[in-house]
Amino acid sequence: MTGLPAGLLTKARQVMEVCKANGATLALAESCTGGLVAAALTSLPGSSTFVERGFVTYSNAAKTDLLGVSADLIERMGAVSEEVARAMAEGALAHSAANASLAITGIAGPTGASPGKPIGTVHLAAAAKDRPTQHQHHLFTGDRDAVREASAVAAMELLMRAINSG
Repeated sequence: MTGLPAGLLTKARQVMEVCKANGATLALAESCTGGLVAAALTSLPGSSTFVERGFVTYSNAAKTDLLGVSADLIERMGAVSEEVARAMAEGALAHSAANASLAITGIAGPTGASPGKPIGTVHLAAAAKDRPTQHQHHLFTGDRDAVREASAVAAMELLMRAINSG
């Protein structure tokens, strides 16, 4: 029993199948989801064959220290931005042996909103070796748990598209 929502586990199983079919190994860089994607994926038997590592980079310092995201970029664009999500995904690839990565940064609430970035604002990025990094922006609704779960599901969908694009 994992205690994770059924929809999240279903999506994790789909990611596992895509990874196995494509020989993909993953590095995960999670901020607002705090390791929720990693928890869902590693709840599956056999996940050690495709999950290479995960980074929970909740703070800006962690994004810089662990993923190599420029502190100047975070200062200029904000931690919740397309540019930072892309840098997180590319940094996860660069700081791992994985051949695909996923990054999630957002505002799950109930606090943290700023002008132009309401609660539920989430940026996702997926990178794969020798392919362009993909990005998505979402504005999810609901409470903190709903935003985190929706972010994790959407991120895994983006990751599967990035892996299958090759």
